[in-house]
Order: sequence, then structure tokens, then C-alpha cells
Amino acid sequence: MSVRPLCVEPHGVLRQPAAPITRWTDETRRLARDLIETMYANDGIGLAAPQIGCSTQMFVANPSQQQGQELVVINPVVEAAEGRASVIEGCLSLPDVWDRVRRAARIRISGRDVNGEPLTIRAEGLLAIVCQHEVDHLHGQLFIDRLSWFRRRRLQMRFTARSRKNRSASSAQ
Repeated sequence: MSVRPLCVEPHGVLRQPAAPITRWTDETRRLARDLIETMYANDGIGLAAPQIGCSTQMFVANPSQQQGQELVVINPVVEAAEGRASVIEGCLSLPDVWDRVRRAARIRISGRDVNGEPLTIRAEGLLAIVCQHEVDHLHGQLFIDRLSWFRRRRLQMRFTARSRKNRSASSAQ
């Protein structure tokens, strides 16, 4: 188990659809533990495998941040989505970027657990939002892709300017 480095936009793995997991091995369980540790180490409430450079369909979520309450979902499929929710979202792969995103208020997801057993999750509220956010990562999407063109462009310009500033500061040292 270890905390892994986060991939930050514009890292290529963040924009690729992740591959399904077809074998449940010790490596699968190790990846789940690493995702959980990395999520907590970065004060997150959800994390998808592509965010640590692993292009596989796995995510972890725990909006309560109470250890032992983690949800691990492999090969998730959103089967139903109802209602509307609008919340301010951020992402560990887009540091210091936040904006309001509209999503379904209630969802039903099917998938597998770390042992390959089928699972169905019915979620609402923050858990539903987090699960949708992480499923987007598995499809190569970021939350900013759900924003209007204008809002997305404004955030991208701020993020690019901040990245340039950070690179300049690093090279000056």
C-alpha cells in the first residue's frame, strides 16, 4: 500500500477512456488500497484509477471521510439517474479549480467489488455526485467538460496561467 502521485491536467491518461478490469488479483486489491490511501492523503472524497496514472475502471469514494466506510467500485455502469442537483465541484486533478456542476440527484450503479462480486449502489446526495464525478474520470472526462463553453474557457485560462506561474517559480530556483 502506498500513496501515489496524482496526475494533473493536462496529463494524457485523464482524457482516455479506462479499460475494464477482467481479472481480480492481488494487484486489483493493491490498486484499491493505493487509491484509498492516496484519496485520504490528498483530503479527497473520491478518486479514480486514471488520477494516479492507472487506466483501469476502478474508483473509490467516501464522502464521510470516515475510514472503513470506503466504497470501491470496479467497471461501474450508471443504470439509472433521476432528479437534478447542482453543486460546487473540485477535482484533485485540477488543483484550486472549482465551479457549479449539474448532475443527477439520485443514481443506481452496477459494478463489481475488489473480489469480483457483483454490486449495486443506490446513491443520493453527495455520494451520488461523487460517484458520477468518478465515473466521468473513467470515461476520460473532467468536471469542467460539463460546464458551458464560456465557464470552461475561463477556468482553463486561470488554470493555465497558474501552471505557467508555478513552472516559472520552479525554474527560477
